[in-house]
Amino acid sequence: MFFVYILYSTNLDQFYIGYTSMTLEDRLRRHLSTHKGFTARTKDWKIVYFEQFENKADTILREQEIKNWKSKKRIIELISKTNG
Repeated sequence: MFFVYILYSTNLDQFYIGYTSMTLEDRLRRHLSTHKGFTARTKDWKIVYFEQFENKADTILREQEIKNWKSKKRIIELISKTNG
């Protein structure tokens, strides 16, 4: 199983989009612990959205699709559709 996920940081008021084959809980734990890179800047990341996939290729395509939007508004709309 693979996941595309979106994290949100209140401190940074930013989203992070990624994919993983780990459980979402384990992946978030890594972002919040010794992880280096963009998400290491703050420790308040929360999973606000995810999609599940059967194969890695589809997962990567979807991650890139969302990243290519480059629109905070569009990401918020995606999250709102599933949470609202």
